[in-house]
Amino acid sequence: MVFAHPHIWIEARSAIVFDNQGAISAIRHQWTFDEAFSAWSIQGLDTDGDGQTSDAEMQALADENMIGLQQYSYYTFAGVGSDDIPFTSTSNPNMKYEGGQTTLSYTLAPNTPVRVSGAFEIELTDPEYYVAFSFAEGDAVTLENAPDNCTVEVNAPKSIDPALEDRLFALGPDITELPEDLKSAAADLANVVIVRCDDNQPVQASGDIVQEVTKKRASPFAAPPAEKGLPVVRTGFLGWVNAQQKTFYAALTKALGQLKSDGNAFWVLGTLSFLYGVFHAAGPGHGKIVISSYMLATEAQLQRGIVLSFASAMLQSITAIVFVLIAAMALNMTSVRLSETSNLLVVGSYVLVTALGLWLVVRKVFGLGNDHDHDHGEHNHHVVTPTHVGGGLREMIGVVLAVGLRPCSGALVVLVFALSQGVLAAGIAAVFLMGLGTSITVGVLATLAVGAKNAAHKIGSVTNAEIAADISWWLELAGALLVFGFGAILLMANI
Repeated sequence: MVFAHPHIWIEARSAIVFDNQGAISAIRHQWTFDEAFSAWSIQGLDTDGDGQTSDAEMQALADENMIGLQQYSYYTFAGVGSDDIPFTSTSNPNMKYEGGQTTLSYTLAPNTPVRVSGAFEIELTDPEYYVAFSFAEGDAVTLENAPDNCTVEVNAPKSIDPALEDRLFALGPDITELPEDLKSAAADLANVVIVRCDDNQPVQASGDIVQEVTKKRASPFAAPPAEKGLPVVRTGFLGWVNAQQKTFYAALTKALGQLKSDGNAFWVLGTLSFLYGVFHAAGPGHGKIVISSYMLATEAQLQRGIVLSFASAMLQSITAIVFVLIAAMALNMTSVRLSETSNLLVVGSYVLVTALGLWLVVRKVFGLGNDHDHDHGEHNHHVVTPTHVGGGLREMIGVVLAVGLRPCSGALVVLVFALSQGVLAAGIAAVFLMGLGTSITVGVLATLAVGAKNAAHKIGSVTNAEIAADISWWLELAGALLVFGFGAILLMANI
C-alpha cells in the first residue's frame, strides 16, 4: 500500500439510500474540508466581487471535482468480501462555503441496485493517503428507506500490533492482494461502514474491498500537485516523520486562523512553520535526493552543499510566494487553474533535474567541461579524475533551479489560506521559516553524503591511491546516474 503525508483532511457524513425493493440504490456523500484547503478551493470563485462565494459560483468546481473523483473510484469501495461493487453514476454535485469551510455533496449510485443479505461493507478511503478521511461525530452514517431489519455500524480505524503495522505498510505498490493474515489488520486501519440486513451475528470487516491505485492521476479536488513517483512506506522513522509533519501542518494552519485575533499566535506560527519544514524535508522529496546525489557526483566541498541546500530551499519558498502573489492575488485564478499552472512548474523542475543528471553522466564519462583528461592505464575507461570534477557556477545554478522551481504544495495552501484570512504577511513569513527548516534538514543529508564519500575514499587510500581514485570515480558516476534516473522517473510520473 502506498502512502504519502495527507494534504487534505475531510470530515465525512454519508446517507445510504434504499429503493422500494429493499436494495441499496445510492450513497449520498457530504464531505467537509479543512479550513486551509477550503480557502484554496474557493480561490478566484467570487466572480461578482460581493465578498461572498455563493453556491452558484462554486458549481463549476463541484462539476470539476466529479471528473477528478471518478479517476479515484470516488474514494468509495464497497462489496461483500472480495466482490467489489463499482460506482459509476453520480448526480446532484454541489458545494457550499460556510463558516470558513467548504462542503462537497453529491449522490453516488452503483451500476445496479445492491440487495443486502447479511453484511455489506463500504469503505471511504484514499489508498494513497493524499486525502485523510474521518467520520463526523454523531450520526455520521444514516440509512434512508431501509427495510426494518437493516442496521448500520461505523468502524473507525483501530490500533493494531506494531509488527503487523510494519508488515502492512512495508508492502509495495505492486501488491494488489493482501496476505490472509494481514487482511483483518488492513480493515482495522480503515474507516469501514457495515450495513446488516438480517439477524446474523456481527462480522468483522474483511479488508478485501480496498482497491489499490497503482498509477497516480491528477491531484484530487483541484489540489496542489503532489510529488508523484515518490511512494512512502509508513514504517519506523519515516512513519514517525509523517505523523509529526501532519501534526505540525494542522497546528500551523490553526495558528494562522487565530492570528487575526491574537498577535501572540505569530510566535507559535513561526515555530510550527520551522518545524514543519524540518520534518517535511525529512520525508520523501526530490530536493534532498537531488542535492545529496549531486554532492556525491562531484568533488564539491561541504560548504557548497550547505549553500546549495539553503539557496534551493529559499528559492522554493520564493517560488511559492511569487506564484501565489501573481496567480492568486493579481490574476485571481481559481483553484483549478492554480493547480494546473503549478503543475507546469513541477514538470519544469523535473525536466531540469533530468537534464542536470544527463549532463553529470556525460561529463563524468567523457570528461566534458574539464581541463585535463587522464589515462589510468588498465583503467583507461576512467577518463576524468575526481579532482577535476567540481562543478561550476552555472552547474550550481542549475541545481538550485531544478530543486527550487517546484513550489511546496503545503506552502501554496498555507499562503492562499493566509490571503483569505487577511494575514498574507504572516503567511509569507511562515513559508520562509518552512524553507529555513527544510534547508537545515537537506544540508544535514548533503553533509552525510559528502562524509560517506570521503570515508570511502580514505578507506581506498589505505590500500592504493589508484583504488581510491577508482572508488571515487564510481561513486561520482553512481551519483550522476541517481540524479538522472530520479529526474526521469519523476518526469514520466508527472506527464
